Amino acid sequence: MRIEKCWFCSSTIYPGHGIQFVRNDAKIFRFCRSKCHKNFKMKRNPRKVKWTKAYRRLHGKDMTQDSTFEFERKRNRPERYDRNLTENTLKAIKTIDKVRSRREAKHIETRKKGKKAQLMREAVKELEQSISLVKAPSVLKEDKSYTLPKIKVKVSQEEAKNQPMEE
Repeated sequence: MRIEKCWFCSSTIYPGHGIQFVRNDAKIFRFCRSKCHKNFKMKRNPRKVKWTKAYRRLHGKDMTQDSTFEFERKRNRPERYDRNLTENTLKAIKTIDKVRSRREAKHIETRKKGKKAQLMREAVKELEQSISLVKAPSVLKEDKSYTLPKIKVKVSQEEAKNQPMEE
């Protein structure tokens, strides 16, 4: 069973699924679904479409350079069966899975670090804007550093007349 990759979004295409497009120069493009095929026909760049693997790799959302992915490469040459080699390979697969999961967890943690700082900045900003809800009004009257400057808005008589009254 040969599993192909979608040219546009890099997802797997199982046998009997997807669409295949052959260009005049005999280049074959395989697509997992009509969504990818239509985007290809519209000449969209997969690196600029947010839901593709290419975009995620380019913008640091997915892991790009991980040596453990090299073990998944296709090897089309037949090899002679060796019991020791098979046993060592099965052991290596388990350790590779552990390494990959650790690296993926570390990658996710590094992506979350920036989000935590951003959330803190937003929380501080919101607290500054709505300090009157946190501090008692009597404290705000005594200490002027907690209050925000008052903004006056001028409304002309014509604008006030043109607006309909709410019922």
